[in-house]
Amino acid sequence: MPSTRVVDDIELIIEDIGGGGGNHPPAGGDGGDGDKRRRPGPSSPRRYYTGIALAIVSILMFFMALASAYIIRKAGNDWVPVHLPAVLWVNTVALLASSGTMELARRRLAAANLNGFRTLWQLTTGLGLLFLVGQLIAWRQLVAQGVYVSTNPASSFFYIFTAAHGLHLLGGVGALLYVSIRKFEQTKLSQVTAAEVTSYYWHFMDGLWVFLLALLYLGK
Repeated sequence: MPSTRVVDDIELIIEDIGGGGGNHPPAGGDGGDGDKRRRPGPSSPRRYYTGIALAIVSILMFFMALASAYIIRKAGNDWVPVHLPAVLWVNTVALLASSGTMELARRRLAAANLNGFRTLWQLTTGLGLLFLVGQLIAWRQLVAQGVYVSTNPASSFFYIFTAAHGLHLLGGVGALLYVSIRKFEQTKLSQVTAAEVTSYYWHFMDGLWVFLLALLYLGK
């Protein structure tokens, strides 16, 4: 999304918070009858796109800081590479597949095929949970090998990367569940917008994991 649009969206949110946009009652009037007749208009989807864009940027900056520290620390003499569990590759396939099922679900929603949308959306949620369970299995395998957070710098970064990514992905699973069970006819937010915003975050977490896995693999 263009940067100018993001700036416009931020200004719109600031105006809403500050009471701008012509929402004050006319001068000299008590605003009583007008306020009673006034109904809140539909919520602009632009603010949701702005919110997810800001969230993605902040998360990206956090992980880039960790990646920079990882690269610098890797040059130390006490660096002992971690043997990556094979289950990580299975987890990666599951997460990549979830991005595919998510896009298929959005196409079903755009075609007003709600049953197909729900089925594929639930499949996406299941694949996301499968990925998280697989990460826990990877941790257990390392612990069984005697590799802990404090074993050496390499193992510390492995646990930090996977834990931080897992927590953020868990938030994405929460968003998937929200879109799946929320009754959007009772809200100002449309299901199409909610699904699209959630997909941006999910695809970002997918790409972020591929980057982290490549970084960990190169650190072996």
